[in-house]
Amino acid sequence: MDGEQAPPGVDVATPNTARIYDYYLGGKDNYRADRQAAEQVLSVAPETPRLAWENRAFLGRAVRYLVGAGIRQFIDVGSGLPTRENVHETAQRAAPDARVAYVDRDPVVLIHSRALLATDAQTAVVEADMRRPDDILDDPELRRLIDLDRPVAVLFVAALHCLTDDDKPAGVVARFQERMAPGSHLVISHITAQEDAETAQRGAEVYRRVGATTQMTLRDRAQLMNLFDGFELVEPGLVPLPDWRPETPFGATVAPPPKPRRGPLPIWFLCGVGRLP
Repeated sequence: MDGEQAPPGVDVATPNTARIYDYYLGGKDNYRADRQAAEQVLSVAPETPRLAWENRAFLGRAVRYLVGAGIRQFIDVGSGLPTRENVHETAQRAAPDARVAYVDRDPVVLIHSRALLATDAQTAVVEADMRRPDDILDDPELRRLIDLDRPVAVLFVAALHCLTDDDKPAGVVARFQERMAPGSHLVISHITAQEDAETAQRGAEVYRRVGATTQMTLRDRAQLMNLFDGFELVEPGLVPLPDWRPETPFGATVAPPPKPRRGPLPIWFLCGVGRLP
């Protein structure tokens, strides 16, 4: 994308959170403004690409766990740009009948997702805002695939920290819970400031300063536990990304980033999976 050409309606001058994340993962679906913003974040938080990869690896492990638990329906809220090991790829490798609805409101994400999934009858791409759960759950494309009378997994992977406190993320999750059948699961990963609050806050401030399309709201462990209210956390509970049912350092099928920094990874993300009784 070095030519800075984009589909109509796509703003290449404003840093885009999904495209910044794509840059961290080594993708090519980003523009100069995104790369410049990402480099500013890296100047204060050089571990960010490794955290992005660990987050992606957690997603893969969680999906494989859910398939093993009998889940065949997935709603990936705030799905972001398609990359390697998307939810449908991971789920359908283990369970060919798995169905996945991707939900996002970012036009860049929607364009890429629809192009990727145009011929896949077991996936859908829903344009909706996560702050309006009923709009998502009542969408005809989602209902074509997802039966809410049966267990479903709702995934908020690196998504809820894009909501401010005024957006009431706990209320958003609670509304999904009200419409989920018993045996359903909730998957969350979220930025925190558990270990190095000062650096984490500086990183979040970079997003605000560069005018990225989405800002980051840091939340502590108690606030994240509140998001799982009504769900039973599966072992090992709410933990740092690498500690949730590790299989290999970067997951079973996700290749690690080039030359990952060795040593302990700062605890800037917590993650967990909950089951609705």
